[in-house]
Amino acid sequence: MVTVVFGARGNVGRHVADGLLAAGERVRAVSRTPAPDLTPGAEPVVADLERPETLPAALDGADKAFLYGMLDPQKPYDIEKVAAAAEAAGIRQVVLLSSVSVLNPDADHPVPRQNRTIEQAIQRSGMDWTFIRPGTFAINTRTWWAESIRTDNVVRLPYPLAQSAPVHEKDIAALAVTALTEPGHSHQSYTIYGAESLTLQRQIEHIGEAIDRHIRIEHISDEQARAEVGRTMHPALAEAIVGQWAAGTAAPAPTSAIVEKITGTPAHTYAQWALGHADDFR
Repeated sequence: MVTVVFGARGNVGRHVADGLLAAGERVRAVSRTPAPDLTPGAEPVVADLERPETLPAALDGADKAFLYGMLDPQKPYDIEKVAAAAEAAGIRQVVLLSSVSVLNPDADHPVPRQNRTIEQAIQRSGMDWTFIRPGTFAINTRTWWAESIRTDNVVRLPYPLAQSAPVHEKDIAALAVTALTEPGHSHQSYTIYGAESLTLQRQIEHIGEAIDRHIRIEHISDEQARAEVGRTMHPALAEAIVGQWAAGTAAPAPTSAIVEKITGTPAHTYAQWALGHADDFR
């Protein structure tokens, strides 16, 4: 059987492809542009969810697919056309990387709205499905903080004591690989948070420990923080993130043990993530 991995060069997709190959699965690794850096053994294919005409060749002869939801409001895709192409190609099972934000019925910014649309379209299809709904990605901290740490050895924050439970991208991928290779995950939705609630200050300390440096924290306003995050993310996401930080000062962030329960392996800590990504901050 062949599993198609969309976003095979992405933060999560590359680990999904690697995990499937390690499990002895045949992998068709899809990216928007040619990908010479893929793990040996994966079949590289160029296709784009935003261009449905490229999908039949990528899906032909495959049985399963790993699909990412709408993570960037500037890059939506037509899920109805994607689902139709998958069904026409004979895809029987889809594992979707969605978002925990779909669980908030009052959330009306683009990420939850579009991911709910994608989930509902897959549910209406004839395919088996598993939804993985992560909270905050640990790798977002690289997006937010790496440049200022590298250039000024500082992180600018409005709420250093806000708590979050960042999820390692390898843990998200491990859930996906398990769902794609083992029975019992059809029509299941898995919400995944990190295994520990940490203040943003403690997360920065872990990065400092990983690169053997003391990193300064500079206090800024909410407005400045939205502009800071908005340099690398859509304004709607920046607004939501700063809002989460403000809310995170009231109580510890929710955590979960779903990774160990489903995969049998304990989730990674943020300290492990920081150590593994130390070069990104040097």
